[in-house]
Amino acid sequence: MAAAFALTLTSQSMASVVEEISFTSRSGGKFEIRMDFDSVPDDYKGYTVEKPARIALDFANTKSGLDRKRFSLPYGNATAVMVVEAGERTRMIVNLVKLVPYETRVEGNSFFVTVGEGGQGDYTKPASDPNAVMAKVEKVLDVEAMITDLQFQRTTDGEGRLLLDLSNPNVDVNVYSEAGDIKVQFKDTAVPERLLRRFDVTDFATPVYSVDVNTTELGTVLTLKTAKDFDYLAYQTDNQYVLSVKALSVEEVEDRRNEFAYVGDRISLNFQDIEVRAVLQLIADFTELNLVASDTVTGRITLRLQNVPWDQALELVLKTRGLDKRQIGNVLMVAPADEIAERERQQIEANKQIAELAPLNTEFIRIRYAKADAIVALFSAGSEEGGSLISTRGSVIVDPRTNSLIVTETSAKLAEIRNLIDLVDIPIRQVMIEARIVIAQSNLDDELGISWGGGHTNNNFFGNALSISGDVENVTNLNQSIIDGLPGSVSLPGSLLVDLGVAEPAGSFAVGFTSKDVFLTAELSALEAVGKGEVVSQPKVITGDKQKASIKSGTEVPYQESSAGGATATQFKEAVLQLDVTPNITPDDRILLDLVINQDSIGDLVPSGNGGSIPTIDTTELTTQVLVGNGETIVLGGVFRTEDLEKVSKVPVLGDIPIMGQFFKSSSTSRTKTETLIFITPRILADSLLD
Repeated sequence: MAAAFALTLTSQSMASVVEEISFTSRSGGKFEIRMDFDSVPDDYKGYTVEKPARIALDFANTKSGLDRKRFSLPYGNATAVMVVEAGERTRMIVNLVKLVPYETRVEGNSFFVTVGEGGQGDYTKPASDPNAVMAKVEKVLDVEAMITDLQFQRTTDGEGRLLLDLSNPNVDVNVYSEAGDIKVQFKDTAVPERLLRRFDVTDFATPVYSVDVNTTELGTVLTLKTAKDFDYLAYQTDNQYVLSVKALSVEEVEDRRNEFAYVGDRISLNFQDIEVRAVLQLIADFTELNLVASDTVTGRITLRLQNVPWDQALELVLKTRGLDKRQIGNVLMVAPADEIAERERQQIEANKQIAELAPLNTEFIRIRYAKADAIVALFSAGSEEGGSLISTRGSVIVDPRTNSLIVTETSAKLAEIRNLIDLVDIPIRQVMIEARIVIAQSNLDDELGISWGGGHTNNNFFGNALSISGDVENVTNLNQSIIDGLPGSVSLPGSLLVDLGVAEPAGSFAVGFTSKDVFLTAELSALEAVGKGEVVSQPKVITGDKQKASIKSGTEVPYQESSAGGATATQFKEAVLQLDVTPNITPDDRILLDLVINQDSIGDLVPSGNGGSIPTIDTTELTTQVLVGNGETIVLGGVFRTEDLEKVSKVPVLGDIPIMGQFFKSSSTSRTKTETLIFITPRILADSLLD
């Protein structure tokens, strides 16, 4: 006895003691609980409860040294923490609104519990692949067969037929319909990597519009997405497995609905002038239900029903006599329809009176992502009990400093308010939109001109002379050089007869001819210029889902504007690149974009009335709505403009003479090509950035 008493004292002296508990908020809606012990805590046992949502941790051979048992929590998903001691163990209970995962760790004499979901990931969400399968691809543990090939065909009747080639015909296959889709499971069956994708079969015009091929630890799973009411047939011939899907006609759909409207076992009733209560008793005996019939259920009925579901027979009897039913568990209550309606109305009134007398509770609810004022505006949406979420007895106060709500209501109303906040108080997904505006321009200028002249002299014969110049010496210099070479110092100023040369030629060709009486000089000048340029603007902007964002870059051009009194003021015109975008993320991770893109530049100056000039603005604008996949680039539109300008300068009359008129004219050709293209690439940011 003494030894047992000593052993008890020793075990009690070695028990750990919880000395302190603290709580800390973490990012992403998580929070952390820290428990400090007087020694290193022993192993614990933990479990969770979904309804009500709770996390419980049991510490064996541990006592609580805390001054109280309940600790209120101001976090969105947690209401309180309770630390209770029973026997030689201590239990910590975390009361939650919604069950979430938790993590634990030990550091010295401290025990940490992190409650909530979260994680880190890439900066942007992976780009969407139209052929990607959304489910996680896993390795098949035991491979006994393989799907070697997959084909999809359309029959002459409009059926969609999926053909699968198997390496082993002895495969365990399970085919079933789930949420409108057809799933085919091949146990212990692998599939080549080239077939692990989504097959878009919309163009086949069958009830099937896509086939997803994926793997799990148990084998391969194929999911056929369907778009309408269908029926399917699956069969196997040797190594080929065939799944045929056909659309149902309107008559077949109606027959199927009628077939499954009543699911009870079939019964036959054939009675002449029998009491209604007796028929109800027969149906209750057949179905093994407990029957409660009101005293007002009277009358007699004649019926002959052969092999019909019992629930359909019951409905026919009730409709014939103006009765109605309510089934609670295995108890069937039958009474006149107006009597049941009156009873339910009285029950609603009683519930309202109970709600008016229910005690009020006050809770502090912190709003994490939305604005508290916007959340309060949603409380008028309605309640399950009727009216607004905030009753006449309750109240709600908004604290803008902490973006929180102080709600005073009954427990039932508080539960509804928390459910609403849990649905709407979520982070908005972010989108990065990158626009590339490319303006490519090419110019081609081609000019050809001629200048020529000559003179006459009465000097004696001095022979023939021919002078040719191929450099940049113009006709005037050539004329003067020839004249200076004539005897008698002949001077013929202004000897050019046609001056239609290029103003700033890239090159020229001059020729001269002299005789004893006359001399002629001519110069052919030409210019050809080619220019190419490309301007790329690349604005980027990040915004939230359904939130408009705008980015603007450019200059403001000042100009003077005069008023009626004669005073002048400086005004400004914008010449900017502007991107206005409103993204809308769809459930399948695509982005619907409302876009307005402006690319402005400064144009020519237009004279104003006060002697100044006002600049014009060359504008390129695009307004559109487009649906783009995540990470995909789409060309929204382009402007292609070509300007051709031909100019001819000539001497009147002489320039129109065939062939010879070429010596009395000059021509120039200008061609400008401008092409503007706009590219848009949206990317959904990773969900980890929202934590």
